[in-house]
Amino acid sequence: MAKADLHVHSTASDGLLSPTKVVEAAARAGLGAVALADHDTVGGLDEAMEAGRRLGVEVVPAVELNTDFGLVEIHILGYFFDWKSPKLLEKLAKLRHARVERGRKMVEKLRELGVPLTMERVLEHSGGGSVGRPHVAHALVEMGAVPNTNEAFNQFLVRGAPAYVARTKMTPVDAVNVIMEAGGVAGIAHPAKAGRDRLISDLVKYGLGAIEAFHIDHGPDYARHYQALARRFGLIPTGGSDAHGFDSNGVSTIGNTTVDMEIVELLREAAPAANA
Repeated sequence: MAKADLHVHSTASDGLLSPTKVVEAAARAGLGAVALADHDTVGGLDEAMEAGRRLGVEVVPAVELNTDFGLVEIHILGYFFDWKSPKLLEKLAKLRHARVERGRKMVEKLRELGVPLTMERVLEHSGGGSVGRPHVAHALVEMGAVPNTNEAFNQFLVRGAPAYVARTKMTPVDAVNVIMEAGGVAGIAHPAKAGRDRLISDLVKYGLGAIEAFHIDHGPDYARHYQALARRFGLIPTGGSDAHGFDSNGVSTIGNTTVDMEIVELLREAAPAANA
């Protein structure tokens, strides 16, 4: 039976594959569906949808919104929303503008530290997509300031590091509301990474409809734990690879973590926009 990878990124945000290449990789992996869930943008969906029609892979409209809960990042996934909604597009545009300004401030801090990085180079690494810290990290590696992206983050870009700049604040409740207003299903991404399970019951009160029980960073124990939470709160247990590119052997990681196609149908049935 075909499977679905419901958490994949492309060059529309911080992935290494174009939306078309993402769908082609999904087809090679034998997937029935793939969700393009770029950060704060739906800019890759038109291209991905066209590739999906050509290759016989369903492309689930998705997005990943980065939010803050105190000092912890909480990522909210949205599925099957109206991705042409003017209100949604306006909100995402503001978030992307804030990302550019954040990148600019990080570059300024790096230059004050004696690292002659330019914002132009960061933007080139973003390829016109949603700007993020990985683009700054790749630019730092390219110029030889650090040996790899992990070191770029550890030395300069993580919270508390000298070039770190906080994001424009969005709460998890805000993100859930954004998705629901666009007629979609909101889910919490890779909850084990955040370690804030107590937040889940609160978000359910505001309309959270899914939880990413299966993730490349969730071992079997975490998967069972979040499946149990899904049953407890009546949430749809989603899953995905969170693929941004390739593994250490240069192989695409799309399809490394999947769920049954039944989950796609449950999300579709739960999304008002998909049934309008």
